[in-house]
Amino acid sequence: MRIPHIYQPSELVVNQPTTLNDDAAGHIARVLRMKEGEQVSLFNGQGGEYLAKITAISKKAVEVTPFEFVDRCVESPLNVHLGQGISRGDKMDFTIQKSVELGVSEITPLFTTRCGVKLSGDRLAKKHHQWQKIAISAAEQSGRNFVTKVHPPISLEEWLSQQSNELKLTLHPRADHSIKTLPKPDQGVRFLVGPEGGFTDEEMANTTGQGFIDIKIGPRVLRTETAALTVLSALQLQFGDLAL
Repeated sequence: MRIPHIYQPSELVVNQPTTLNDDAAGHIARVLRMKEGEQVSLFNGQGGEYLAKITAISKKAVEVTPFEFVDRCVESPLNVHLGQGISRGDKMDFTIQKSVELGVSEITPLFTTRCGVKLSGDRLAKKHHQWQKIAISAAEQSGRNFVTKVHPPISLEEWLSQQSNELKLTLHPRADHSIKTLPKPDQGVRFLVGPEGGFTDEEMANTTGQGFIDIKIGPRVLRTETAALTVLSALQLQFGDLAL
């Protein structure tokens, strides 16, 4: 039976009992219905994981005691920062979840001309918090011991202007370059995927002006939620944890 892999954002020390936060405790007690004496795997995003035993449990609180540290890493050697045009409904949730499973390092949701999603104030803060929780859940599910950072949403122009030594890529269906023709990204990759309505000509010109290379991954036009995952998979195959 697979031991549940749970994120606990606190210091973890072998043989020192710790009380889990509300999200972790609720998942163990109410969703998984675990009992005292059962084991869990904990990670705090600082590397490795801790095997722990449940020493006290109720509907509102769970105490565990780590008994072994396992220096285990399943991270890709390729750091990837995804700039994702914000999509509507649950498409953005899906993109974040699956990108984390595929090993993305950072995600920045982007407001673009054709974004179609209006968020500000409390609604924006709540949505950002929701996206980060989705990233945490995806890290737990996929066995990662680091949590992908979901940055607060910003405008495309602001993201493009950020200084970076990463290889910069823009997905475009009429591009001349493919992933196979790219140089090895020794400083990681920063790649950009448009919203459902795509980028405007002005936005595409702006990406080129900021040093982004247009790439394509086939002859067909992909939906925004498919595009990000396809590029991530191709990057992992060419340069990341699937490269031979």
